[in-house]
Amino acid sequence: MTSSATSRNPAGPALRRRPQLSDDVAAHVRGLIMSGGARPGEFIRLDETAAELGVSVTPVREALLTLRGEGLVELVPHRGYVVAPLTRGDINDVFWLQGQIAEQLAVRATAAVTPDTLDELRAINTDLAAAVVAGDATRIEDLEFGFHREVNRLAGATKLSWFLFNAIRYTPVHFYSGDREWGESATASHDRLIAAMASGDADEAGRETRRHFTDGAKRLLAHLEQTGIWD
Repeated sequence: MTSSATSRNPAGPALRRRPQLSDDVAAHVRGLIMSGGARPGEFIRLDETAAELGVSVTPVREALLTLRGEGLVELVPHRGYVVAPLTRGDINDVFWLQGQIAEQLAVRATAAVTPDTLDELRAINTDLAAAVVAGDATRIEDLEFGFHREVNRLAGATKLSWFLFNAIRYTPVHFYSGDREWGESATASHDRLIAAMASGDADEAGRETRRHFTDGAKRLLAHLEQTGIWD
């Protein structure tokens, strides 16, 4: 398959702002690839991608170099960049790594939680639930990130949090924020996590966090199966 992938984006809406740096372009294309919007074997055209995102070709070229280093695209001599193979194992590995790190951070955060931070987490989750009902994808993404950022801050493990931040780059956030069922499941998971932290049950906090990421992997795999990406 050698068609261009840049015109399809089932992962969600366009970027919230015009990307000015290669990192923004890389995030956009990475999300397309991880959600099946750009399939293995399809070319990522420099000119088309630049026009779609409203940037020059230079940051697109730099972004594709980054994604090549990550193994998400491959360079075909004299033809350009093509989406690399993406397997079920790749998806499971990404979410396994995220879950491993996030579980440890949740365990450590439980030991440091205070009534004030619990109230903050509850407030964020209440806002997230409202955003899910309203179908506000941008707000959902911000609040979901903010909830876990607060948990990670409590853990006091900056290096571990940094590794998690880099690992979650491979999560196609638009795919999740556009799925109301996932949103309802996520807020319920957050409620259980807060309850575990409030009771001082670090092991359960860790298990609940891991379940959250395992659920994310299952949903993405089911979606990719439906797209026929592995047919």
